[in-house]
Amino acid sequence: MSTGADRPEGAFPVPITASVPASAAPWAHRHLLDVDTLTRSEIELVMKTTDEMRDILARPIPKVPALRGMAVTILFYEASTRTRVSFEVAAKNLSADVVNITASASSVSKGESLVDTIRTIEALGADMIVMRHSVSGAPYLAAEVFGGSILNGGDGWHAHPSQALLDLFTMRSRLPGGSLEGRKVVILGDVLHSRVARSNVWTLTAMGADLWICGPSTLMRGYEAWASRGAAGRRFTLTADVDAALRDADPEGADGVGAAPVDARVCGALRADEGAPPGLLPRCRGDAPGTHERGRGDCSRCGG
Repeated sequence: MSTGADRPEGAFPVPITASVPASAAPWAHRHLLDVDTLTRSEIELVMKTTDEMRDILARPIPKVPALRGMAVTILFYEASTRTRVSFEVAAKNLSADVVNITASASSVSKGESLVDTIRTIEALGADMIVMRHSVSGAPYLAAEVFGGSILNGGDGWHAHPSQALLDLFTMRSRLPGGSLEGRKVVILGDVLHSRVARSNVWTLTAMGADLWICGPSTLMRGYEAWASRGAAGRRFTLTADVDAALRDADPEGADGVGAAPVDARVCGALRADEGAPPGLLPRCRGDAPGTHERGRGDCSRCGG
């Protein structure tokens, strides 16, 4: 681990096990708000550290003292099971002291502002906050007023950095050679309302994947300009042709319509079922691993 003297100001130390090369890029980020600021070498560092943690979790006692003495507060403004519990288990496996706060059961329900909530949590000794919020950009506001580190567990339709890193780790684990360099990766479905898809664009292009995004034009608004400009100069392909997108694809991710509540006009026009379209997987390569975020659309407003 690097010493305080050679870390950039505000950077949070990440414990690296001995098997990770000393030449690996240091972790210079105080917060994890999105993956758009991560370099390829920094993403590789996360992947290598995750490989080590996978081995540790297979032990009879799956704990390391990396965050011993650190106070981690999990603050969720949206209902969640997998993400919230995953962060809690991870923090405890790293020996952190964990506090869970559900917004609906806190002073937020009485009108307390986000800034006041963050300041209260800091005054009570939190070193790190794992935060999920329905408003895009909320973790960025929290990062401005909090003296510790903010980890974004999903904000509105904007970003879900931890899920994007997990998707990348899963793909690398399943693909021969563990590399996405030059591999055709497809994200299929509702990318307009998907914070996961937006973060996936950054991680997958950073690792050299040939990224294709496919869906109805109504659910890809705004992506045209992004595709032409690229993600930090890295291009990806946008298409409404499912067959062209899936031809010779390696891993594919299917986002069901409405990972967040969908506008009634969009839902009414598409009348789409949740989940991957029938016959989707047979169009891909037979050995192609896949990830699937099952849709959770709210169709009550359009009678669906």
